[in-house]
Amino acid sequence: MAEGERVTAELTDFRRRVDELRAARALPSTERLSVLDAALLELQHVVDVILPRLERGLPGERDNGARRAADEQQLLRALFQRMPYAVALLGPDTVIRRLNFAGTRLFGMRAGYAAGRPLTASLAPEERAAFRSQVAAVSRNEGDRSLVVRLLPPPDGARREGESLRATMTALRPRGETGTSVLTVFLTGPEALAADRGGRSGRGGAGRTAMPPGLTELTRTTELMDLLDDMTMTLLEAPRDPIAILDQACRVLRGRFADWVTADLVTRGGGPLVRVAAYGGAGPDAPYDGDGAYDGKDTAGEGAAPDAPADRHGGPAPSGRPAAPAAQVPDGTDTLRATLASQLPGNCPVVVEAARAGNAHLQVRPEDLGVFGHDADGVPILARAGVTSLLCVPLRARSGPVRGVLTLLRTGGRRAFSMAEAGTVDRMARHLGRALSP
Repeated sequence: MAEGERVTAELTDFRRRVDELRAARALPSTERLSVLDAALLELQHVVDVILPRLERGLPGERDNGARRAADEQQLLRALFQRMPYAVALLGPDTVIRRLNFAGTRLFGMRAGYAAGRPLTASLAPEERAAFRSQVAAVSRNEGDRSLVVRLLPPPDGARREGESLRATMTALRPRGETGTSVLTVFLTGPEALAADRGGRSGRGGAGRTAMPPGLTELTRTTELMDLLDDMTMTLLEAPRDPIAILDQACRVLRGRFADWVTADLVTRGGGPLVRVAAYGGAGPDAPYDGDGAYDGKDTAGEGAAPDAPADRHGGPAPSGRPAAPAAQVPDGTDTLRATLASQLPGNCPVVVEAARAGNAHLQVRPEDLGVFGHDADGVPILARAGVTSLLCVPLRARSGPVRGVLTLLRTGGRRAFSMAEAGTVDRMARHLGRALSP
């Protein structure tokens, strides 16, 4: 404080002397030489004394200001994260820049992994265009907006199908961010909140009593148990041949569980994946007929791994085993099945990643339509088939290398794969991996 007062006093003195020098301009020209010398001395005093003192004091002031700004920013960040409502900071293209904890719970995203993902992936398809338009308008500083949107049903059934939210938006220009961001607050309706409270609380509000499962949930659980039982019987009765095992497994899953099913197998010696089965197009109500694709008498050599994919259209496979004849289906479906059968698994990023990392992938309304590759015309297969959910699982036992990859696709208005269904398929994948082990 004393140093600051001293500098202030010197500056006051300096201003007074400058005023005197300014008044000396009225002197005759013959007497101005001494005034010029005095002005040079004053400038030299500023450069040598006053400016160094100011420079020594400024860093401390800057540090204090930066510290106060950092503390305030930390407080605002804590308030943003702890708000009881879902709050998102979006870019003009609806990509998430920030999402608080309530938002991660509402949209089913993991904390810390939401940034960079489009928020429209969590909305019902018919709501996405309107939501994008409103966000773009707010980012252009055309005023605040508010609209009602509906969420996609989550895979785990944590909220009701078609739950409505009130989205309120305003434009912000945060420091360190490029362009204008859109601050969006999502509020659920009173009816939804009441239903949520009723599902978590017991009678009279005492304790956290779980609601008994409904008839729909029990029916789905029974269907999954039946499917798992059928798959187990198929594996027990199938010939010990990798291609026959995968082909019969795809026949169990097609129609009743997925609209399209493909199976890829790792070639002998850990080589590249090859497509050995591709089924689909029969519709969601097609029953499992129980017929295997291969007769035990036609199987040449048990436990042999393929060197090339089997032909799925009735011709002999490169390994010499006859393939199942193609079903009678419409031309468009038959063409798509032929495309899937002839596709190289190496051109399917999601299949390659499942085989490489050994992780399952569940995607609902995939944003990247090229994740399962493209057809000969460059059209994404997911777009061509109208896929709404995708489940891709590696085939391996509890330990050991990946033996193959199973991919299930659902299309149209069929319900998306749930977490319970994904868990059931994961168990099947372990059983298949064990059956494929030499």
